[in-house]
Amino acid sequence: MIQSLRLRLLVGSVLAIAFILLLVASGLSRVFSNYVADRYRADMSAIIDQLAANVEFGGGKVKLTDEPGDPRFELPGSGLYWQVIGQDGLIFRSRSLWDIELAPRTLLTGSYGFDVAEGPDGAPLLVQRRTIDFETSGGTRSLTLLAAFDRKIVDDTISEYHGAMTIMLVLTAAVLLAAAFLQIGIGLAPLSRLQEGLARVRSGATDQLTGEGPTELHPLVTELNGLLKERETAIGRARARASDLAHGLKTPLTVLLQLADNLPDRERIMIRQQVDLIRQRADRQLQSARLGVEQMAQTGLASLTGKLISVLTPVTAARDVTWHVDLDEQLTVDMDPADLAEALGNVLDNATRFAKSEIRVSAERQRDGIRLHVEDDGPGVKDEDLSGIARRGVHLDDDEGTGLGLAISEDVLAAYGGSIAFSRSVLGGLGVTLWLPAHR
Repeated sequence: MIQSLRLRLLVGSVLAIAFILLLVASGLSRVFSNYVADRYRADMSAIIDQLAANVEFGGGKVKLTDEPGDPRFELPGSGLYWQVIGQDGLIFRSRSLWDIELAPRTLLTGSYGFDVAEGPDGAPLLVQRRTIDFETSGGTRSLTLLAAFDRKIVDDTISEYHGAMTIMLVLTAAVLLAAAFLQIGIGLAPLSRLQEGLARVRSGATDQLTGEGPTELHPLVTELNGLLKERETAIGRARARASDLAHGLKTPLTVLLQLADNLPDRERIMIRQQVDLIRQRADRQLQSARLGVEQMAQTGLASLTGKLISVLTPVTAARDVTWHVDLDEQLTVDMDPADLAEALGNVLDNATRFAKSEIRVSAERQRDGIRLHVEDDGPGVKDEDLSGIARRGVHLDDDEGTGLGLAISEDVLAAYGGSIAFSRSVLGGLGVTLWLPAHR
C-alpha cells in the first residue's frame, strides 16, 4: 500500500488522465472513421447515380450514354473503379478494372460498412453497390451498379489522423500531468507549513500553531493547539508534584539524620546509608518523571559542550590535560539543554577525573541521530567490566561517591530514545559513545 499522500494523488491523477484520454482517443477515432467512411460512401453513391442517369434501353440492349468523368477510371489499377452488371452478367466496367470483374459472388461484408472485393493488383477494394429496377418498353429490368476504391486509401487517411491525434493526446497528457503536479504541490503546501509550525513548537520558538491556511485545516490546527495546551498543563502539574515530593522528603530525611546523631556509631552509619539510598532513589525517580514530559526542545551540541568544557577547564589545566574538540556548529540535538548538560556533564566529568594528558570529544551525524564520542588516556576499564559501568553504585575508582553519574546519564538518554555505550579508547583509556536523538 502506498504510504505517501503525494504519491497517492499523483498515481490517482495519472490513472484518471490515462483513462479519460483513452476514452477520448477511442471516441475521436470512431467519429473520424465514420466521417471518412460516410464521405467515401457519398462519393461512391454519386458515381452510381451518374451511371444510373446515363443508362438507356433500346432495341433490347443496354447502352451507357456517358461514363463518369474522373480520369482515374481510365488508368488500369488506379484505385477507383465502377461496374454495371445485368441479369445475364457483366455489361460495362471501367477501363481501370482492366480484365477483372467484380462479381457479386466475390463480395463480402467488410469494414466501414462497405462490401469487400479483390482489385486488379490483388489489393482489397471497398465496394458500394446498388440494384436498380428500370422500367422499359419490354418490362422491368434490374441492373446492379457498383463503385469501388482501394481500401488502402481509407486506411492511410485514418492512420495519418491517428498519428496526429496521438501527438495531440501525448501533449495534452503532459500538460494535464504538469497541472496535476502543480495542483498537488499547491494542495499539500499547507501541510508543509503545518509541519514547519510543529517544528517551531518542538524547538520551543512558539507554544501554539497559527490559524493561517485553508479552512479545511483549521479544525486540525485547533485540535493540535488544544493538545499542546493540555501537554503544557500536564508539564506544569508534573513539575509541581516533583517539586512538592522533593521538598516533602527533604525535611523528614533531615530529621532522621539529626536523630541518628544520638545513636551508637553502628546504627548511625546504617541510618545515614539508608537515608542516602532514599535520596538517590528519589532523585532518580524525580529525574525520570521530569524527563517524561520534557522532550520537545532542541539544543546546539557544540555550544553546550563548550560551556561544559569551560567549567571543567580549570581542573584539567592544573594537571596539564589538553582538550581536543571536533564538533560541527550545525549539529542540533533533540533534547532539553538541562537534560543534555546532565547526561554529557557526567561523562565529561568522569573523563576529567581519570585523564592523564588528553581528552578527545568528537561527533558525527548519522541517519537519524548523532554519535558523540568522549575518550581519555586514563587507566581505562577492563573489557569484562565495561558492560557494568553504568549500573547504580558502581565506582570507577576507590574515591567516595554515589556511583550514580553514568547511571543517571543512561537514564536521561533512554528517556529521549538515546543510549550510551562503553569501549576501550584508542588513547588507552575509556571510550564513551552517546547516541543522541536529532531531527534531520
